[in-house]
Amino acid sequence: MPVKVKKITLWRKELENRAGTLSDTLEPLAEAGADLQVVMGYCYPGERFRAAVELYPVSSKKTTSAAESAGLSSSGIPAVHVEGDNRTGLGHSIAHALAEAGVNLDFLVAQVVGRKYSAVIGFENDADASKAVSLIKKAVSKKK
Repeated sequence: MPVKVKKITLWRKELENRAGTLSDTLEPLAEAGADLQVVMGYCYPGERFRAAVELYPVSSKKTTSAAESAGLSSSGIPAVHVEGDNRTGLGHSIAHALAEAGVNLDFLVAQVVGRKYSAVIGFENDADASKAVSLIKKAVSKKK
């Protein structure tokens, strides 16, 4: 599978950091049949009582309605989703291409499961996210 790179919209909710809040947030989406590819949940460093959940995709009318009913909304954080076959040095190729172009990351969540690589990368602004798509595509096509 070739590496795919695309801009995405993360949906986000700030919530109380307590047992069950993630389950409560995801329940309406599961009931609506959402097939989520990314779910990130975390508490704020130094503020253990505050947390956030971010997820993707929310695309149909039914899942959008479910997300809104759970208190989620479009995060407004420009982000890119990268997925495909993993290979040695792939993460470095992506990081190096962005660094060389002077593109700063707001966040990076990446993992390998089996032979598949997946990452969500957040950026300071939409221009950097758009620029990153072409930079990453170029970087991963060189490293085969």
